[in-house]
Amino acid sequence: MRHWKFPKVLVLFLALSSCSHLPGGKEPSDADINAEAAKAYAETKSKSKISTNAEWTAMVNRVAQRIAAASGVNYQWEYVLLENNEPNAWCMPGGKIAVYTGIMPILKTEGALAAVLGHEVAHATRGHGRKRYARAIQENALALIVGGGAILGGQLLCKTKECKLLTALGGAAAGFAVAFFDRKFSRGDESEADQIGQQYMAKAGYDPAESIKLWERMGEAMKGKAPPEWLSTHPSDEHRRENLKNWLPETERMYQASPHKYGVGEQIPM
Repeated sequence: MRHWKFPKVLVLFLALSSCSHLPGGKEPSDADINAEAAKAYAETKSKSKISTNAEWTAMVNRVAQRIAAASGVNYQWEYVLLENNEPNAWCMPGGKIAVYTGIMPILKTEGALAAVLGHEVAHATRGHGRKRYARAIQENALALIVGGGAILGGQLLCKTKECKLLTALGGAAAGFAVAFFDRKFSRGDESEADQIGQQYMAKAGYDPAESIKLWERMGEAMKGKAPPEWLSTHPSDEHRRENLKNWLPETERMYQASPHKYGVGEQIPM
């Protein structure tokens, strides 16, 4: 990859203009972040292959709708199933959800999909993206200044395919991409997303005990393999299962109080 050299002052200007806010200054508002997320989401879909698996798509849509409703947050929710072999799913700030086909065979059940989507939706509703976005703005600007400058839409700072895809477009999508796809949530945020996500799936009518089985399956699938980037800062499988078991009495009560009971839902057809 070619390295582009710019004067340090110009590098600082490019870094700040791509993110729209000064490091150390006013944090971006939820509306600012949600607007950039919507643009990035539209670009991601336009540049990705949307799955034609009708059964999987229908399942993703109905589970995502139920989890979104259970969250009680009035976002402009959107959902899509993308052809990608990585076992991943995400929810951008503002409720823009994507599930990768690579995770579906690991999940086995609709209830496990609800656990994953509950976790990802919790990141959005609990405002974890705001903290990650603000941190990325400061880290990117600092890295560019200290490094003497090497930037073309932020691409040299990207590690994930999604980030590289969006930074090539420049502008708001580039700033958001680095923040969302290349910066990790803290372990505290991950644990909170586990807890709130388990609550969301229970309120949506899915057996919260399936969240524990999900991580057993995920651990088995990843055995002997390097975990995907999104799992690298998550609590260990053992610690995560312990937490989910501790929260289960409360979420079981939420499940019993739910007007709909889907249990673990349908098996994911292979």
